[in-house]
Amino acid sequence: MDALSPLSQRFILHFGEMGSRWGINRTVGQIYALLYVQGKPLNADQIAEYLSFSRSNVSMGLKELQSWRLVKLLHQPGDRREYFEPPKDIWDIFKALLEERRRREIEPTLSMLRDALLENPTSENDKIAQQRMREMYDLIELSTSWFDDVQRLSPETLASLMKMGSKVKKLLDVRDKFRFGGSDGKAALPDDASDKA
Repeated sequence: MDALSPLSQRFILHFGEMGSRWGINRTVGQIYALLYVQGKPLNADQIAEYLSFSRSNVSMGLKELQSWRLVKLLHQPGDRREYFEPPKDIWDIFKALLEERRRREIEPTLSMLRDALLENPTSENDKIAQQRMREMYDLIELSTSWFDDVQRLSPETLASLMKMGSKVKKLLDVRDKFRFGGSDGKAALPDDASDKA
């Protein structure tokens, strides 16, 4: 087995550090980075050897990556060992990460907010708190429905959408100028309303 190049080592170490900031244990981040840069399926023994990790740490890391749907299990003809590889398409990786974060972080928050909004407020403070929770719930619902729409886009369409960046904002600004009647922020009144003013 060839040793990892300095370039690959640097990427793997960096990914481990970043993983810990994203809520993924450093070992898991390094295992994923190794599988990603190798470009070929590896078994647990190979991963342990490349990264100088214990076999048990590698097994736990691979289970975590499988639960995130970031690696898949493969078998090779004539070999009883299990091999692992990440999705080949970078967009599939991106979507899997977003979907898993939503499942683990967003959905529990939405559930709590739904329950809170069903309660009858018993004080003015509770009414204010519930109104603020409604605003948060509406924003999260809007963003998750947008995410559902994005999940259905082809990788090519998604890449085009992301490349548009600030062009989308400019388009919305132009739309708002037409909708609200100019750049001064004042809404244009319908013809019959302006006659009454």
